Amino acid sequence: MSSTNPAPRHDPYAVLRIPDFRLYISARLCITLAMQIQAVIVGWQIYDITKDPLSLGLMGLAEAIPSIVVSLYAGYLADIVARKKIIIVTVTALLCCSLTLLAFTLNISHALDHLGALPIYGVIFVSGIARGFMGPAVFSFMPQLVAGKQLYANAITWSSTTWQTASLVGPAIGGLIYGFFGVTAAYSTDATLVLLSLLSFAFIASRPLPENINPQSMMESLRSGIKFVFNNQVILSAISLDLFAVLFGGAVALLPIFASEILETGPEGLGFLRAAPAVGSVLMALIMAYYPISVNAGKKMLWCVAGFGVCIILFGLSTNFWFSLLLLALSGGFDSISVIIRNTLIHTLTPEYMKGRVSSVNNIFVGSSNEIGAFESGFAAKLMGTVTSVVFGGIMTILVVGVTAFKADKLRSLDITPELETA
Repeated sequence: MSSTNPAPRHDPYAVLRIPDFRLYISARLCITLAMQIQAVIVGWQIYDITKDPLSLGLMGLAEAIPSIVVSLYAGYLADIVARKKIIIVTVTALLCCSLTLLAFTLNISHALDHLGALPIYGVIFVSGIARGFMGPAVFSFMPQLVAGKQLYANAITWSSTTWQTASLVGPAIGGLIYGFFGVTAAYSTDATLVLLSLLSFAFIASRPLPENINPQSMMESLRSGIKFVFNNQVILSAISLDLFAVLFGGAVALLPIFASEILETGPEGLGFLRAAPAVGSVLMALIMAYYPISVNAGKKMLWCVAGFGVCIILFGLSTNFWFSLLLLALSGGFDSISVIIRNTLIHTLTPEYMKGRVSSVNNIFVGSSNEIGAFESGFAAKLMGTVTSVVFGGIMTILVVGVTAFKADKLRSLDITPELETA
């Protein structure tokens, strides 16, 4: 009779048993809810003021440019300064931004009527700086809250589920509050949620910085972080795939136009359209918490990004509100797999003392691609028309998948389990 012990059962709730991780995802839930609510309000408000699709793209650019500019230094800072301190400062800055947007609504005839959307762009620019510093700190702080690399995939899955749940609920809340109670109530909700996030982060116990086994000057440190990413084909190809897929395939910035002119819904409908991708993402993330992907992960990632592109093409052609919701939900499900695989790889293959810098490179590639993609979408819509630009973006996404599959042989043959064992 064999004495071999059976393999331990996978515990889908392992990280949720850690108190500081529960505070962490509570904080992420609140800040993401706030940012999603704010995005819906600001997008509708700016389009209502300007009636110009390019203005929606400029909104994304106003946030992306400062985030990209500070990103590398923010990553370096996250590797030399206690990450919790950076998070507290940046979330405080975001709270000030939310309160400023609220103040504009209380004095709207003096600010927005005289200067148009310019004051809103200014606040978004400042929030872009804050989010540029917050991103690497939050990304590199999370693995310090869990015990060992064996929990990384589980932590990333629940963190992603939290983010996607907020992305699901946030736009709907923002659209409904804005539609039924007005802009002041919507911005008040935004500010309250940012405050709750700040308090949740504050209650997490501080963690010391990981030991740096190779101290370097700032410039050498930045170069080593960039070199690490570009010398690792798996990480680089996974990041690049998401970058170009989001850059070309993102239609979120144009949803106010679809809601207003093509699907003919109001701000309430816009909220549901913004939430639809997160429906699929949440469901897929929950499935992956129970059944994590390991075998043929690279191929599955490529197929899912291609599926995302197909959904975007069909969404651009759809004139039915419910079919459009379904397509956006499917696109979110496909995207969720890509995000979880990519973040698991980055966390697992990157040394702890370098995660801030590698995260900043990831942020430049992927984190800001949503905002740059928003600008690309607005600019393309201005040139080609809204529907044509969205269909073009979906086609480009599929082409990017084809090129990546051909060039990145290591990603194509990737199994996550061997990568985890050799990390």
